[in-house]
Amino acid sequence: MNVDALPFTLLILLAQVAIGGLWVLVASDLRGMVAKSFVKFGAGLTLVMAAFTFWVAAKVQVSAEVDGLASAAGLAALALMAQVFAIPTWGYVGTLLSLLVGTMTVGAVSMGMVLGHWYLVTPRLPARPLREVTAFLLLALVIQVILLAPALALPVRQEPANALDVSIGQNPFFWMRVGGGLLFPMALAYMAWDSSGVRAMQSATGLLYLAMALVLSGEVLGKGLLFVTAIPS
Repeated sequence: MNVDALPFTLLILLAQVAIGGLWVLVASDLRGMVAKSFVKFGAGLTLVMAAFTFWVAAKVQVSAEVDGLASAAGLAALALMAQVFAIPTWGYVGTLLSLLVGTMTVGAVSMGMVLGHWYLVTPRLPARPLREVTAFLLLALVIQVILLAPALALPVRQEPANALDVSIGQNPFFWMRVGGGLLFPMALAYMAWDSSGVRAMQSATGLLYLAMALVLSGEVLGKGLLFVTAIPS
C-alpha cells in the first residue's frame, strides 16, 4: 500500500461514516420505534464525523473537480468522489457502486452498534429497529461481495502510477479485505440479527462491536487497494 494514498483513504472512510450514518439514522427515525435520545445522539455523532470529514477535505490536495466536496450533500459528495477516483478503473459506475454500498455498510454497522447500547439501558425498546439495521447490514455486505465479481473480471483503463508488481489475486491485503472485511463481518451480522430476534441485545451489541472494527478495517484496505490496483473493492 502506498502512503500517498492514505489521506484519500481517510477522506473516503470519514465521508462514508458520516453519510452512511446519516442515511441509517434518518431511515430508523422515519420507521419510528427508536428512542429520541438515540436519534439526538446519532445526529451529534454524525455532525462530529462530518466536521472531521470537512477538515480532512480541506487539508487534502485534490483536483478542481472535487473543490467544495465537504459541503456537498451526501449522495452528491459520493458521486463527485467516484468521478475523481474512477479515472484509472474500468468505469465510473463500478467506483460509485463501491462507494455507495460501502457507505451503507459502514453506516449500518456503526449506527447498529450505537443503537444496541440503547437496549442495554432501556430493555423494553422493541427489537424490530435493531433487527432491521442488522438485516440491512447483512444485505449490504452480500452486495459488496457480489460486486467483487465484475470488479475483478473487467479490465482497468490504466495502471496506477504506484501499481504493485503482483496481481490482486496474489496480494495478501486483498484476501484480508475479503475474509476479514466482508465474509467474517457477514457472519457476525447474521449472528447479531439472530441474537436480536431472541432479545439477546447484549450479545448482538458485542457482535456489532467486532463487526464494526472489521468493516472499518476492511474499508481502509479496500480503498487503499483501489489506489494501487485501480480495482474498486
